[in-house]
Amino acid sequence: QVQLVESGGGLVQAGGSLRLSCEASGRIFTTYPMGWFRQAPGKEREFVAAINRYGTTPDYADSVKGRFTISRDNAKNTVYLQMNGLKPEVTAVYYCAIKLGILPCVRGDDYDYWGQGTQVTVSS
Repeated sequence: QVQLVESGGGLVQAGGSLRLSCEASGRIFTTYPMGWFRQAPGKEREFVAAINRYGTTPDYADSVKGRFTISRDNAKNTVYLQMNGLKPEVTAVYYCAIKLGILPCVRGDDYDYWGQGTQVTVSS
């Protein structure tokens, strides 16, 4: 009943920026915590960032602090991930997810719906 559509991925040179978007649709009658995760080839999925229902108190993985910013526009049912100073090591498929609860978390297993993913590739 909930669909998430991600966009904004692509190929960028090292040091560049991208803004990922994730729009939620379906039978959503309130706002929920949302998160971004990524998975590189041969690697396990890892937490990137999460945000609460109100768009406050964002949480980030240590590896992206200071370079990535998560935000949301509840009027558009959309969450964003602004990525600056990109390095080749962040190349991965990025997924957004929604947690049908009150508080966000860093465990992917606690999220209920996932987008299809969008590829982010950073060249040297």
